Amino acid sequence: MTFNSLQFIVFFIFVTLLFFRMKNQKGRIWLLLISSVYFYMSFIPEYILILGGTIIVDYFAGIQIERSEGSKRKLWLVLSIIANIGTLCVFKYYNFFIENIHTGFLVFGKPLSLPLLKMALPIGLSFHTFQALSYTIEVYRKNQHAEKKFSVYALYVMFYPQLVAGPIERPQNVLPQLHEFRAYNWDNAKDGFARMLWGFFKKVVIADRLAMIADRTFAHTHDSSSLALFAGAAFYYFQMYCDFSGYSDIALGAAKVMNIKLMENFNQPFFSKNISDFWRRWHISLYSWFYDYLFNPLVISLRNLGKTGISIGLLVVFVLSGLWHGAAWHHIAYGLINGLALIFEYLTQKKRRKLFSKVPAIINNSFGIVITLGFVIFSRIFFRAEDMPAAWTYLKGIFSFTGGSNYIGVNRTELLFSILLIIIMLFREKLLPGYLINSNKRFYLYAISMIVICYFFGVFGENQFIYFQF
Repeated sequence: MTFNSLQFIVFFIFVTLLFFRMKNQKGRIWLLLISSVYFYMSFIPEYILILGGTIIVDYFAGIQIERSEGSKRKLWLVLSIIANIGTLCVFKYYNFFIENIHTGFLVFGKPLSLPLLKMALPIGLSFHTFQALSYTIEVYRKNQHAEKKFSVYALYVMFYPQLVAGPIERPQNVLPQLHEFRAYNWDNAKDGFARMLWGFFKKVVIADRLAMIADRTFAHTHDSSSLALFAGAAFYYFQMYCDFSGYSDIALGAAKVMNIKLMENFNQPFFSKNISDFWRRWHISLYSWFYDYLFNPLVISLRNLGKTGISIGLLVVFVLSGLWHGAAWHHIAYGLINGLALIFEYLTQKKRRKLFSKVPAIINNSFGIVITLGFVIFSRIFFRAEDMPAAWTYLKGIFSFTGGSNYIGVNRTELLFSILLIIIMLFREKLLPGYLINSNKRFYLYAISMIVICYFFGVFGENQFIYFQF
């Protein structure tokens, strides 16, 4: 059941109406938990057992961490980490590591045959793992009390709007809201519905339309011109943003209708002035997770190394973030490229500040935005390509400046319409956030307009959200 399906719309309306019919918070919790389990089982039913197993482990681990002292507290935290990371490694990384071990032995002329696992990656396992770990880590740090009600903790992990692709929440934000009974609030419902509609627009009208261009160019790298390949890479970046931020908009909107506020996951990344600024604006919940639970502890442990310690921390975080996105070398390369770029920015920031100190701010900022946008577009090639050779072939095709087909999968009218949609999206998110829904009349006009636009201009099919694969 994907967000961009009629099945989800019916599911959302039914669950929301029942939610506000409930007269007590306990009933609401069980309604949302059962609904979330049903939502997850609509993908691959048996994988609910995997999530259920780790939920049980983390629930009891949190209670024991709070009750214990000294080494026992750490032991329960380690148990939680092993249960979650171990499950993720088995399903997501086992085959990757085994295949590379096979390759390594073949290089030395010693063939090795270890069994591979034939099973699909559970939907949203990476998101579930990090959200569950944030709970036990925060309990261990004494920033959060252990949740005593199993249903409440299970819902914290399973809450259907953000279960599959985030945002990756923290217990301090969500758990208190799950204990509070809140009556129906029209302002929250209005804001939530409006945000959901904007998310649907970004997904079905923009992202899935741009996918036709990106998919064509990445599938026809060898016979496409440099211009077509660059256009495909650029459109893929905008597709990825509209797809993922569209999902986040629907998730945050659906939660807000039920008076639950989730953390923001994007903050206008297209207007980032440098790479560091970009990563403070893109997939905020994931990179703040890495910052709090990996980068900070690592840099503190390496504080005697000064700038070298910070550089090591950046490299480790971004290589692991690449691996988090996918068990493949091109994903690791994607993380490595961004890590090296951040290290370069960090080590040269004083020199660059001095070099550009006399340049007018408007020129400096505009130049930074263009350079950052270009870097992100090219680095995303490693993210989108099927493997490392495909990524290198795509890059060489862009910079070879040789002939080839300029066809990118759509005609000129469709291309111009796609560009217009991107401009509208940028204008709306930069200059008019919330402007259209300040009054009830504007909200109704906005809602009707968005529904009509999505119906007539949406690209409907089996287009799952990009981040479902993670």
